[in-house]
Amino acid sequence: MKLMFVVSCGDAGTRLLPLLRACKRRGVEWGCFFTGDGVGVLRDPEVPSLLGCASKAVACEHSWSRYGGGGVCPVELGSQTDHSAMIAEAGNVVSL
Repeated sequence: MKLMFVVSCGDAGTRLLPLLRACKRRGVEWGCFFTGDGVGVLRDPEVPSLLGCASKAVACEHSWSRYGGGGVCPVELGSQTDHSAMIAEAGNVVSL
């Protein structure tokens, strides 16, 4: 994947959404990993809809259990091992 977003802050949605929209418009291959209270960004209904365009979208299972609000996670649940594998595949990483 060309670009990977690592979302670890709960208030990252205001910066993440415009970036995801731009990637979609430009046809850039991208992925997202959500960890810490950054998984809370997934509660914004626009985020999961844009993640349908991602090559891969994963949320840390432990973070989702702690900060996800008890619902069903809208993306694949994984671990820091998934995070490492995604980083290895990414040409560039943006940490939010």
